[in-house]
Amino acid sequence: MRPEDWRKLGLRDDEYDRIKEALGREPNHLELGMFSVMWSEHCSYKHSKAVLKTFPTTGPRVLQGPGENAGVVEIGDGLAVCFKIESHNHPSAVEPYQGAATGAGGIIRDIFTMGARPIALLNSLRFGPLTDERVRYLFAQVVAGIAGYGNRIGIPTVGGEIYFDPCYQGNPLVNAMCVGLLKTDQLRLGKATGIGNPVILAGARTGRDGMGGASFASVELSEETQAPDIQVGDPFTEKLLLEACLELIGRGDVEGIQDLGAAGLTCAVSEMASRGGTGMEIELAKVPCREEGMTPYEIMLSESQERMLLVVAPEKEAKVHAVFKRWGLTSATIGRVTEDGMLRIRMHGAVVAEIPARSLTEDAPVYHPEAKEPTYLKSTADLPLAAIAEPADYDSVLLKLLASPNLASKEWVWRQFDYLARTSTLVGPGSDAAVIRIRGTKKGLALTADCNSRYVYLDPYEGAKIAVAEAARNIVCSGGEPLAITDGLNFGSPEKPEIYWQFRQAVAGISEACRVLETPVTGGNVSFYNEANGEAIYPTPIIGMVGLLEDATQYCTPSFKAAGDLVVLLGETYDELGGSEYLALIHGRVQGKPPALDLAKEKALHRTVLAAIRQGLVRSAHDLSEGGLAVAVAECTFGNQLGAVVELARGDLRTDSLLFGESQSRVVLSLPPEKLPALQTLAAQEKVPLRVIGRTGGDRLQIFVDGNRSIDRSVAELHTAWQEGIPCHLP
Repeated sequence: MRPEDWRKLGLRDDEYDRIKEALGREPNHLELGMFSVMWSEHCSYKHSKAVLKTFPTTGPRVLQGPGENAGVVEIGDGLAVCFKIESHNHPSAVEPYQGAATGAGGIIRDIFTMGARPIALLNSLRFGPLTDERVRYLFAQVVAGIAGYGNRIGIPTVGGEIYFDPCYQGNPLVNAMCVGLLKTDQLRLGKATGIGNPVILAGARTGRDGMGGASFASVELSEETQAPDIQVGDPFTEKLLLEACLELIGRGDVEGIQDLGAAGLTCAVSEMASRGGTGMEIELAKVPCREEGMTPYEIMLSESQERMLLVVAPEKEAKVHAVFKRWGLTSATIGRVTEDGMLRIRMHGAVVAEIPARSLTEDAPVYHPEAKEPTYLKSTADLPLAAIAEPADYDSVLLKLLASPNLASKEWVWRQFDYLARTSTLVGPGSDAAVIRIRGTKKGLALTADCNSRYVYLDPYEGAKIAVAEAARNIVCSGGEPLAITDGLNFGSPEKPEIYWQFRQAVAGISEACRVLETPVTGGNVSFYNEANGEAIYPTPIIGMVGLLEDATQYCTPSFKAAGDLVVLLGETYDELGGSEYLALIHGRVQGKPPALDLAKEKALHRTVLAAIRQGLVRSAHDLSEGGLAVAVAECTFGNQLGAVVELARGDLRTDSLLFGESQSRVVLSLPPEKLPALQTLAAQEKVPLRVIGRTGGDRLQIFVDGNRSIDRSVAELHTAWQEGIPCHLP
């Protein structure tokens, strides 16, 4: 072979030498293609694998950690939660509707592959500014794609987050998260076991779509990037596949199961065999194809959607085919499990590829790139507050912040989602976290996805810690006990030392926060090469978190509920404007250090808030994050159009820091006056600062600082600015 043969597939010269060593010969074209997709960054994690091993991945509730299709944590009563987040960034940049739709479809398959019934979807989205016409198109189509798939398959999309920043102009981020529920004794893994067991391919027929998708996801986007044909999702077929697979798993008819996603059949057969310590012999002439004359290369590398690979016992083979037929799905026995550890691919009996399964998976190269602190941090680290002029009109600042697309209502998005499907949604989109009740029990689940990428850009270590802490704070404010996380790690090219430094620091920050907050990492996704024409996105490690409510009726929401309630602030406020939405929007600066985070204080805050909710002391709880105290209190007024009078003492703080600073480990609560002593006792036990800052009532939000009225606006006016922040940019 010529060097250009492997280079155009994304393989390095030294990697080609490793392939020859693994095979003991030159690979043929099909074998080279199989190595190229399995050794791509998207499938092999060759630049991240070593760093990811530093995550804390175990805990008393963890049944399955990283390495399988999704993580699983036990929640009692013989039940477990299965969840994972994954990116579909590059496909969504090229074909946003189908890119987002197939991202949702892929993450759903990861969940029911484990034996879990999907019960909720979330998403984390990033785009350039809405003032750009192309961005508006991408935004609208991505949202439509997520809705088009989730609504049709009947899984509620209950939460997520959306941010807009110029760094995502050419490379949007589309991260999809799915959560499922299973009985612990029905957990299934993607392993090929039982020598001689049949291997069955079921679901949609195989076409030529998605060829090279894994490799495409492992390069930077530019005007020269050759995009593959993006797969077309079919949620109706996926619904049938879901029901058929869960029926088979529930009956005990499945030994191992693996969905076909990136790298298609190549990935499924190699990963199942490698995990099981076995091999497979596959006959491609038996693969149901929807196009004439498909070659072995096309069949093995196709990324057609809605397909599943199963290993079953011989005596179950006929029954398995009968179930798929009853559900109107195509299925075919395409091979057998073998004992020699080899993948032997045949076409009409002739061997067209023969590769050790482990060579494609476990023996993929692992790199340890150079890491170097970015030079930009020298100019962004310092933020002389004296150079930041305090505004003359705080009313106007609050209105501008509420209207910022990053802080504004996301109702334009979530009203397109059927978030009430399955009728188990107690708290839907727009709250700190979604809450789902678990049928047949008193339990509920709190679900969220969070990341402030501006913080991570300014300090990857602290910013990643904050992402975990904010996710946990959102879970707690909703009444849930944080259990575990899944992460979607979105970065630029790992071959650039400054990007790799960001990645390592972020992983270290996530690891520290997860250890202290006792939320192990159960799996996730790394997406590198998120760059457009050489410019990287902000480092964006999305944290998907699941929490448990032992009593789902004890959920909490941010909205003030009754006039005359006290408004209480837990936590301490500092002169911290670095990385804030206020600094970026009002002063045009992305600068300074993000707020400091003391994880011990954060955990104490969680214990206090959770105890207060469980004891029925508070009517509302809302975490303070982007926009600070003034924005958080304003958001609390919107649900019931109930105003408040807030009185603050500035002390040594600047007024803008007090109102709009984003100091961590803070929560605003409302409660009846008679419940205050009990709350004070809880806070004192945990040494959490507590201040009564106001009282609910009326139809205006008034905020006084040292007796001076700083903000005085009607709730209706504030709500309108907040509600129209995104629609005003759209046709």
